[in-house]
Amino acid sequence: MAYVLTLVRHGQSEANARGVMCGRSDPPLTETGRRQARALAAGLPRPTRLVSSPLARARETAALFGTEVECDARWTEMDYGDLDGQPMTALDRDGWRAWQSDPEHVPAGGESLVAVRARVAAACTELAAEAATGEVVVVSHVSPIKAAISWALGVGIEIAWRMYLVDAAVCRIDTSGSAPMLLAVNDEGPLHAGTVQPA
Repeated sequence: MAYVLTLVRHGQSEANARGVMCGRSDPPLTETGRRQARALAAGLPRPTRLVSSPLARARETAALFGTEVECDARWTEMDYGDLDGQPMTALDRDGWRAWQSDPEHVPAGGESLVAVRARVAAACTELAAEAATGEVVVVSHVSPIKAAISWALGVGIEIAWRMYLVDAAVCRIDTSGSAPMLLAVNDEGPLHAGTVQPA
């Protein structure tokens, strides 16, 4: 049996449904998000270790997996500073250009992509050996999961701008070899496999 590091984006939150930037603010899951979380818990193997961002939308998703949840702040969403809770249009064209062209750029007093990459890479490295021998699941957010993918691929975090993660996305990294190997991005199989059809 092959074991992997499974990265799960939390189910849809109220901020996701409104299409606003959501970093350290802490909106709850929507009913759709709770359905997604229940489906993921049913569709994924029971984890031997379950790690979650401390934010409520991730913890609420992780809580349904039926395993003790360990919170690790390194998996918290990127800090968007004053942009948190704002629509995408809150940042003008020059602001977006600066952010996308420089991974060390700090938007609106928040956090740079490089900083997110550093904390997530450290967390991934610590989990790698255990993920090679057991079912390690991390419930997190868009930016940390993109950072973990960049870690697996051995590339810079600027690749984050070329990725899109859906709500309740499942990504898998094989950590059993000499270098991490990305196996899946936006795998919706577990989401559909665990969907309970209404009677």
